[in-house]
Amino acid sequence: MSPSNRLNPGWLDHARMPLLQLRKAVDNAIDNWLGCPAGGTVVDFGCGDSPYRGLFEKKGLKYVACDLGEPADVVFEIGKPIPLPDNSADVVVSFQVLEHVWELEWYLGECRRLLKPGGKFLISTHGVWLYHPHPGDYRRWTRTGLIRELEESGFKVSKTVGLVGPLAWTLQVRLLGVHQVLSKIPVLGSILFVPVVLWMNLRIAMEDAITPKSITLDHASIYMCLCECE
Repeated sequence: MSPSNRLNPGWLDHARMPLLQLRKAVDNAIDNWLGCPAGGTVVDFGCGDSPYRGLFEKKGLKYVACDLGEPADVVFEIGKPIPLPDNSADVVVSFQVLEHVWELEWYLGECRRLLKPGGKFLISTHGVWLYHPHPGDYRRWTRTGLIRELEESGFKVSKTVGLVGPLAWTLQVRLLGVHQVLSKIPVLGSILFVPVVLWMNLRIAMEDAITPKSITLDHASIYMCLCECE
């Protein structure tokens, strides 16, 4: 999936709602949560194709993409220190990576090591989603479970939001399944996909809009947390 699709998913994107909500949450965090001055350094730990690079750079922030291989700015090996100095980041971000990490102590420890005193750690991961190995897929969290995991790793969690509530994600999971089935049917599958995905994405948007935020907070598809080192 291209960065543009992650930033601006269309109505024919079978993962439109979670991608759209995540992009909005990242925008809000940059504008209202991080408090990072222009010229500050943001390290994206497990950046993939760096879909959010432009959101940080347009705010005048230095974005450093870190992943297991090129085209990342910094390449690291699992279990070994990222080749960046201690206390070198004003912000460390991790978007939809944690469920793919087996070595949680190492991963969260590196996030702490890289942060300057008073730096911020912004992380998102799944509460509910289908199995999606990349290359592995190991965990899902409740809101309280994720907060406890982060606190036991030395972070103080100051803000938490839930993205995509249960009315929407139950339908979203079905849409992901429909997409898998139709993609295997020659010709007819692609014809049927257009009206099906349009209708289901419209329902997902409507059902998420009427779900109270108090319900989504503890029953979300995605959780985002803002943390500081204790």
